[in-house]
Amino acid sequence: MFGIYLKRELSRRKKAALVIAMGLALGIALVITVNSVSAGMQQAQDKVLQSLYGLGTDMTVTKARSAPTGTQSGRPNFEFDASSNDSDDTQSSDRVMTQGGQTLKSALVATVADQKGVSAAVGALSLNVTKVDGSFTQGKAQTDTSSSSSSSSSSSSSSGQQGGPGGGQGGGSGSTAPPQVQGGGASFDVNSYSVMGIDVTNQELGPLATTTITSGKTFTTAQANAKVAVLSKSYAKENKYTVGKTITISGTKYQVIGIATPESGEATTDVYLPLKQAQTLGDSANLVSTIYVQATDSKQIDTVKSTIQKNISGTTVTTSADLAETVSGSLSTASNLATSVGKWLSVAVLAAAFLVAALLTSSAVSRRVREFGTLKALGWPSRRVTRQVVGESIVNGLLGGALGIGLGLAAAYAVTTYSPKLTAQLGNTGGGGGMGGGPGGGGGPGRQSAANTMEIALSAPVSLTTIALAAGLAITGGLIAGAMGGWRASRMRPADALRSVS
Repeated sequence: MFGIYLKRELSRRKKAALVIAMGLALGIALVITVNSVSAGMQQAQDKVLQSLYGLGTDMTVTKARSAPTGTQSGRPNFEFDASSNDSDDTQSSDRVMTQGGQTLKSALVATVADQKGVSAAVGALSLNVTKVDGSFTQGKAQTDTSSSSSSSSSSSSSSGQQGGPGGGQGGGSGSTAPPQVQGGGASFDVNSYSVMGIDVTNQELGPLATTTITSGKTFTTAQANAKVAVLSKSYAKENKYTVGKTITISGTKYQVIGIATPESGEATTDVYLPLKQAQTLGDSANLVSTIYVQATDSKQIDTVKSTIQKNISGTTVTTSADLAETVSGSLSTASNLATSVGKWLSVAVLAAAFLVAALLTSSAVSRRVREFGTLKALGWPSRRVTRQVVGESIVNGLLGGALGIGLGLAAAYAVTTYSPKLTAQLGNTGGGGGMGGGPGGGGGPGRQSAANTMEIALSAPVSLTTIALAAGLAITGGLIAGAMGGWRASRMRPADALRSVS
């Protein structure tokens, strides 16, 4: 009886049911869109952090760089010989400097690994190589002959006017203009790039873990101190390096054994070397600039961070959450809009949709006074009338939920397909270390900001949880509308029906 009556009443009031369902659908569609965009923002941010932080890395341990003392300026110095007369004599000089914070002793890697809650720890050394090469061309001293000739003529004329041998003092030599240096100069090219020394025995943790070897091969454990290198795809393409060629850094030749392509975004390191080779190159024996840490349980990251900071003084521990706070650019702006404005807007629209559905249901009940009054006169109790109204409202809510899910999926697809790419910029965390000493160390002036800027394609994934939330909201909206309409219907009396007839 309930089902038959429900079907008949809904078929009689299709337009009213559709209006209520569409109101709920718009609110639910907005909730789905905002949730999916927020999930897409989180995925995009994770890609940024993964590319710059390291796959499987939960935190990094660095040390703030101390201010230079005495005559130490912390800047590279270059010395060239400008006395050579050979303009074709090309001169070159490399300056290798550690990047990021102050270096740490390699023994600290084992100390960090022994801390409670730490699954694994590896050390890496970030270097910046500034290469200056070019040549000097010496200028030549030349005398202005036209001025000299003019001076000689003037002197001769003056001598003739005076007459006599005595008037020719110095007349034969004349006065000459001072010599002038013409030509010469210097032409030098400056190239700056980043070098990362990695622990070849554990490449699944740290900067190289976020890349895929697309040409050649990666390091082997036997190459812990071999003169071999893996280049990023962008750097190799820019400088025309291929597998098998050699790259010379500060006079040492390294054979290129592989080309690495980052799994997301752009490469933040140009050249990867075995850690021992990087330490030799940077005159940093038994030193590292960053320790990459993996926790045994992702839920205990904050606890592990506190443990490391407490037991190893003077270090800065940076987690992915700390790093996420430094991400800026259009990705950060869109994420803030989605999480703040978007969510509050969806809550407001959903609340308005619930209110409109409740008012429309209540209004529809008011127009059915004769019907409900007659049913009560026939013996229907108030709870049965209320159940009937609530049942109709829930069906309207489910219909609105189905429409809302469809609209939400369409909106999420449109965002994924047509949204422009967003940029993400990674700033420096406090302490002069953070990720600055890690793969985001960059490659010198002007290059670091470019290396830390990534373009991310925004997606809007819709999870089953979001769809379940939409269904729950649809039922909730139906219940709220039905409760208000049912309460109004339950208060009607048979006499109300008789008055409406008269």
